[in-house]
Amino acid sequence: MDRAFRDRLHSATLTTLDLVEGVMADGMTLTEALSGVREQVPHLLGVPAEYGLLVEAEAAAQIVEAAGLPAGSPFGPAIARGLARIEKQPIEEQEQFVRTAARRYALTAPARPRSVPAVLPPARTPGRAR
Repeated sequence: MDRAFRDRLHSATLTTLDLVEGVMADGMTLTEALSGVREQVPHLLGVPAEYGLLVEAEAAAQIVEAAGLPAGSPFGPAIARGLARIEKQPIEEQEQFVRTAARRYALTAPARPRSVPAVLPPARTPGRAR
């Protein structure tokens, strides 16, 4: 997987966390919000649709970890158990776990190498010959 694509997946996961929080404010449960948002994120960020599940799984793992629960593999049974435990909590706590996960995940944003200098040198103008 190339770096640019990995960066897009990271961005898509962060966007998923943000969207889940917004959807939950409308009264959806955490799992309803996660699965509903999965369909939207690939189109928003140019990630192939088949990667929507991967982005959802990574977002779920981040939420489970933010709740202080073991996450294990993004596709392992610990995520499902963690989500089930989180869903038993009041919606406000569920939303807090999502916010915490988003903040923590944002801190892991991949560093981007600079391809251009921060300040471009002034353009040279040819002088007149005398």
